[in-house]
Amino acid sequence: MKPIRGWSWWSLMVPMVLSGALGCGRQTDRGQAGATPPDSLMQPGVLATLPTLPPDSLIAYGSDSSQVGELRVPQGAGPHPVAVLVHGGCFKAAYATRQDLAAMGDALKAVGIATWNVEYRRLGQPGGGWPGTYLDVSTAIDHLRALAGTYPLDLSRVVVVGHSAGGHLALWATGRARVSPGSAIHTPNPVAVRGVVDLAGSVDLTDSIPRYERLCRDTVITQLLGGTPSTVPGHYTNASPRALLPMGIPQVIVLGEFEEYVPRPQAEAYVRAATEAGDSVRLLVVPGVGHFEIASPRTSAWPTVVSAIQALLDGRLPSTD
Repeated sequence: MKPIRGWSWWSLMVPMVLSGALGCGRQTDRGQAGATPPDSLMQPGVLATLPTLPPDSLIAYGSDSSQVGELRVPQGAGPHPVAVLVHGGCFKAAYATRQDLAAMGDALKAVGIATWNVEYRRLGQPGGGWPGTYLDVSTAIDHLRALAGTYPLDLSRVVVVGHSAGGHLALWATGRARVSPGSAIHTPNPVAVRGVVDLAGSVDLTDSIPRYERLCRDTVITQLLGGTPSTVPGHYTNASPRALLPMGIPQVIVLGEFEEYVPRPQAEAYVRAATEAGDSVRLLVVPGVGHFEIASPRTSAWPTVVSAIQALLDGRLPSTD
């Protein structure tokens, strides 16, 4: 495949006025400073409509039809750094697919970063939920070892990037070495990563339950975990990123000013806890955008997101400037 042509950084930075809709609820919360969000905030379903190029390869990492990933590799001898992309969608198969992050995959490939945009079993599919959703994400990331045998990938420079529900899964996957060996979602010898970019994914599952029920219009977290914090406490202990601290790996959390799924106090509490535990963490808030813009390479949020990915690949946290 030829590299992307005709895209300028200016075009990637221009916000799109988009509307659409299915699945998750529309954002209506005020910004952190009390500002009213603009009517032009990106809506659910729009990420999947962004123009994209076909991936270089569609590769299975398991036997289920959802256990696949799209590999995009830049031109050149390499080896190339890798960003694993994990899409969101309220953990539900009916709400989103890997197509949500295909445009991001194209944009990262254009700046020299290979991407492994993974699908995984979700609620509403056989094997989705506990423990399959978590095991799929683990297996997909660890499949990089097999891919590196065929493609010029630099496994010493890997980051995980996830949006919304996928942001939670990306952050969890970064800390999965801390999962109890007796847990159903424990996986031995995970691929080492340099960092994670959590694009508005839950950092505290227990705290997120009522908000996700309202916005996703379903009991998605308790379905995902197979029960409530009181009925399956071990599931929450091993799946909630806050419970896995310290992870020992740099973490970047990105929120829009008008973020609704992850309230800023939840993110700030996580950053304090992670920092006190000894982790390197950065919280970045992008002005003027909401929950979905931060996952698009065609909005004003993209420079913040791509610079965070590049910084982690270089072994440092991004600047807050």
